[in-house]
Amino acid sequence: MERLLSDKACIVGVGETEFVRGTDKPLAQLCIEASLNACKDAGIEPEEIDGVISPWKFNIRHEEFVQGLGIKDLKYSARHELGGASAIAGIQSAAMAVASGVANHVLVTTGQRGYSGLRIGEGSMELLDLNNEFMPNNEYRDNLEYPYGVSVPIHYFTLHANRWFYEYSPDPEGMQIVAMTCREHAQLNDKAYMKGRPMTAKDYQNSPMLVTPFRLFDCSLETDGAGAVIVSAAKNAHRFKKPVYIGGIAEGHPISPDDIVGRSDILDMGMTHAAPRAFDMAGVTHDEIDFAQIYDCFTFVLLRQIEEMGFCERGEGSEFVKNGRIRLGGELPVNTHGGLLSQAHIVGINHVVEAVSQLRGEAGEAQVEDAKIGVVTGYGDLSDGSIAILHN
Repeated sequence: MERLLSDKACIVGVGETEFVRGTDKPLAQLCIEASLNACKDAGIEPEEIDGVISPWKFNIRHEEFVQGLGIKDLKYSARHELGGASAIAGIQSAAMAVASGVANHVLVTTGQRGYSGLRIGEGSMELLDLNNEFMPNNEYRDNLEYPYGVSVPIHYFTLHANRWFYEYSPDPEGMQIVAMTCREHAQLNDKAYMKGRPMTAKDYQNSPMLVTPFRLFDCSLETDGAGAVIVSAAKNAHRFKKPVYIGGIAEGHPISPDDIVGRSDILDMGMTHAAPRAFDMAGVTHDEIDFAQIYDCFTFVLLRQIEEMGFCERGEGSEFVKNGRIRLGGELPVNTHGGLLSQAHIVGINHVVEAVSQLRGEAGEAQVEDAKIGVVTGYGDLSDGSIAILHN
């Protein structure tokens, strides 16, 4: 693959809100707050932003950012409908925009009111209506999935997970290791919602089984908050204190993207196709990766992405994470901020913020020693995938 986009753009500012359970702030306000923090981090005035990629799924207009940030000349706007893969797909679009000269500083932001807004546990028809606003092929969902009880993300994911267990018989302990590692790392992060709430093996094993094979602690958090990233052209990197370069980036989609059970290979994911392109673009090998911030809406999704990225063979993810390999100090530290499982679920952009912090050497107690190259991923409900390989 030609490296046309490699190192042509960089992340120059990142910002987040507090992560809480309970807020009166609308999501647009949370995203603007995170965006202002990203501008401050980059050292630019908010009015200098001339590109905006707005949150997936939620009805927030670009005009709200023009008003909230005081943008004088919005040259580029976009939106991505890839669920949890949207943030990094958005960063790819931002990189193309600044590398081509369409815009100078593109803001990518996302978040959610996962606790204060409509929650999955409420089980109302309103939730199904919300699903239909952002899931593909509404008639398929209404007529073939909902009547059989497949209505919320945990149901979609269990179809994939159970096939994986059937085909490869992975050790379920791998899921426990992921949950406990993310919780352990969260204890080092003052912004993590689960800071001060450590998890033992007994805690994990005693958590209720929700839908086989997922226990409560296999599932990501319901939290309120937002994050933001500013992407600029590499030729302008000298303006910024610690730019982080986008070495490789890609999005991918599974076979039959709107229909999980109809796929010829249910284990085929967007990451299956995206990861080779990103590694090729970046010109790096798996052994050169110093850390990985992997989208962890469910523990098994993290294991599956490790496999499909090529760190190990399919079916070997559970063995890969054993013996401390993904803990701080291990061969491949994963989700050093706590991830969606233990920091906050703001649709994955916090993974990008953490990767930037690591590459700047600003990750505090969770800092990976001599971090130079990191990988960040995104994952959508129907197995869409995105991946960025970043370096300092």
